[in-house]
Amino acid sequence: MPSRVVNTLARRRVFLGFVSGVVTMVLARPTWSTWRSGLAIAVAGEVIRVWAAGHLEKSREVTRSGPYRWTAHPLYLGSSIIALGVIVAARSVIVAVFVIVYMAVTIGAAIAIEERFLRATFGTTYDDYKGGTTSVERAFSLARAMRNREYRAVVGMALGFGVLALKIALSI
Repeated sequence: MPSRVVNTLARRRVFLGFVSGVVTMVLARPTWSTWRSGLAIAVAGEVIRVWAAGHLEKSREVTRSGPYRWTAHPLYLGSSIIALGVIVAARSVIVAVFVIVYMAVTIGAAIAIEERFLRATFGTTYDDYKGGTTSVERAFSLARAMRNREYRAVVGMALGFGVLALKIALSI
């Protein structure tokens, strides 16, 4: 994908996420069973995101503690698991395709830009990290997760699942 397209997709991923959310809410056909299963999956994804955000010092260092010891992009991994939860809860093939395409395109673009930035900023330190040759022990910090504004993802997930619950309750 050309660099300009990648930059545009990465910058617009939050807006595109809202559009994806609206499409999901309109096309979803949840049941209480799929809602509960999807919520359990999404909560697991959010737990990963909070754990990652509690270790992350954005743009200040290559974070190598917590889930960053095992994956370079735990926030995106958590987001992908949340998306899987939404797919399960929504119970719609159209929603599944839409969400999978959205996630693949926007997360792929964000990772490309992020890795470019980290390589340019931290050079061989980032390369060593990607090669698995470095690790740092740091305790999880809820204050750090809050500074990284992870509460926004928690609220967004709660609102989305709240709307799906309302849709079931009102049988819309």
